[in-house]
Amino acid sequence: MEMEAPEGNGVVGSDGKVHSDYHLDVAIPETAHQISHDSWFQVGFVLTTGINSAYVLGYSGTIMVPLGWTGGVVGLILATAISLYANTLVAKLHEFGGKRHIRYRDLAGFIYGKKAYALTWGLQYVNLFMINVGYIILAGSALKAVYVLFRDDNDMKLPYFIAIAGIVCAVFAICIPHLSALRIWLAFSTFFSLVYIVVGFTLALKDGVDTAADYNIPGTKAGKIFSTIGAAANLVFAFNTGMLPEIQATVRPPVVQNMMKALYFQFTVGVLPMYAVTFMGYWAYGSKTSSYLLNNVSGPIWVKTFANISAFLQTVIALHIFASPMYEYLDTRFGIKGSALAVRNLSFRILVRGGYLAVTSLVSALLPFLGDFMSLTGAVSTFPLTFILANHMYLIAKKNKLSFLQKKWHWANVVLFGCMSGAAAVAAVRLIAVHSSTYDVFADL
Repeated sequence: MEMEAPEGNGVVGSDGKVHSDYHLDVAIPETAHQISHDSWFQVGFVLTTGINSAYVLGYSGTIMVPLGWTGGVVGLILATAISLYANTLVAKLHEFGGKRHIRYRDLAGFIYGKKAYALTWGLQYVNLFMINVGYIILAGSALKAVYVLFRDDNDMKLPYFIAIAGIVCAVFAICIPHLSALRIWLAFSTFFSLVYIVVGFTLALKDGVDTAADYNIPGTKAGKIFSTIGAAANLVFAFNTGMLPEIQATVRPPVVQNMMKALYFQFTVGVLPMYAVTFMGYWAYGSKTSSYLLNNVSGPIWVKTFANISAFLQTVIALHIFASPMYEYLDTRFGIKGSALAVRNLSFRILVRGGYLAVTSLVSALLPFLGDFMSLTGAVSTFPLTFILANHMYLIAKKNKLSFLQKKWHWANVVLFGCMSGAAAVAAVRLIAVHSSTYDVFADL
């Protein structure tokens, strides 16, 4: 006996498999990590951790400075709405075709086939690797900021602090076997986020009251155009993970409804701290705002030290979230299951995760241009994964249920974000080339 599949044009046969016009020739491995366990509230905090990571300390400089007040405020609000919409499209496809897709590439492979599976995995790997490079740079910058507060002798340079940050991140990755195991660490992450956001907001407010800021957008005419395009990539980078199915895999049933609650939490309560510190930083320092706000603020040394250490510790936790798809792939590929303390499992994490983070740290130290990496990540992977692919997958999956106007709407999104992705990639590469010609490798920024 056969029954209709929950989505699409397929049927579920007596063998329990979905037979349809979708591509089922992709071998999907079972995951070695824990799934279907967490509440929507915990998942909401995972998402919010990504939004309010220490990256928020850079948005005043990397988004507001190139765009100004009007462009920055309107851009952030539009990016919030568009990102929520795109993420809901992906979340609604989590159980498409009568099965649960716990990885982004699994969903793409189910809809398009093997080539899309491989391409999506490649894009996602690049996206997450570059995000992790940025986190290592952030962590190293926070440690250096603490050092400079007490000893401004230039003996310890940024690459040294990046190496220290990489070691700490590796130790944390070895101790936390999978994404769901973060649990109490999410509470610490929230606390650390509030510390550097509140400190950054308060000290910027104090500085802004005392001095008048210049809000003129810096640069030549051509430079302003490229900076504006790069800032658009930073806007989408600020709100999107490129790993929504992997996060949704951890939520308990009903998975779509619970994920929608988590997304609404992320894009309402979760964005408020980010808005506050971004706007306050730009209001206080204007076009002189740096890509790491705590380098601008003035105040008691112990307060700034506490904020920088909090930024460092939160970055260690946030990096683990964005590295988890790679960890899940490696653990699944090599059958790392059972007790996290088993000798084989522990040895594997030390060797493989430690090696992955060593490479990440090396790239971070070679090219520590944080704002440029944010732009390039948004251009080459966040745009395609979160906007182009999300709209096109939804269009293909729901093609028999969409009206003519709805189809045109999704196609318009695909074309628009495709053009923006190409333009943003060119702008980001130009910025990296300009900075690379100015600074040597292993630059001490």
